[in-house]
Amino acid sequence: MTITPTLLSVNTGTPRPIDTQAGVSAIDKRPVAGPVRVDTPVDDGAVGVEGDHVVDTAYHGGPDQAVYAYAREDLDRWESEVGGALVPGAFGENFTTLGVDVCGAELGETWRVGADLVVRVTKPRTPCRAFAAHLARAGWVKAFTRAARTGAYLRVVRPGLVRAGDPVTVVDRPGHGVTVSAVFRAMTLEPGLLPGLLAAGAYLPSSARARVEARSGGSA
Repeated sequence: MTITPTLLSVNTGTPRPIDTQAGVSAIDKRPVAGPVRVDTPVDDGAVGVEGDHVVDTAYHGGPDQAVYAYAREDLDRWESEVGGALVPGAFGENFTTLGVDVCGAELGETWRVGADLVVRVTKPRTPCRAFAAHLARAGWVKAFTRAARTGAYLRVVRPGLVRAGDPVTVVDRPGHGVTVSAVFRAMTLEPGLLPGLLAAGAYLPSSARARVEARSGGSA
């Protein structure tokens, strides 16, 4: 059965304590009723989804991390490993999608969500202590890294209103073949993939380009 690519839910979070080490985080996101406005963050630590919050502004938020998307299909795969149901927003994602190959998206791939919003895929998500504390699972960062089902951060190209049930359409795919999953794998457990990331050109995040240059011993 063919599944129409869909925005299953829009999720936002408010700062809450998660544990004594990780402190306060807004990773615990919950579905909200639409329409919800998504715009380009003005500040480096700001978020793009109306009503959402970010606490650790050094590593989260900003134009290239305005929205975080995760596939419902990948949440389903994780349920057996975490031993329970994972509701939309469980991984701190703003957009829970259905029928969208989020991890297989290319850097620079552009999506239209609903009638107006246009977003561009920028980078994979890197797991952190707050993520592990939120799920209360020992060894979570290692498990998430091995699986490389990271979800994708998105930049807002054209602001708009979205709501659960909106269609998600890929309007442009660059064709360089460098996917979200490939970038994450190269940056973590498979450094041999690093040189191939250069095919993404200007879409390659500066952190990944720096890693390629360090490995090659010069400018890339």
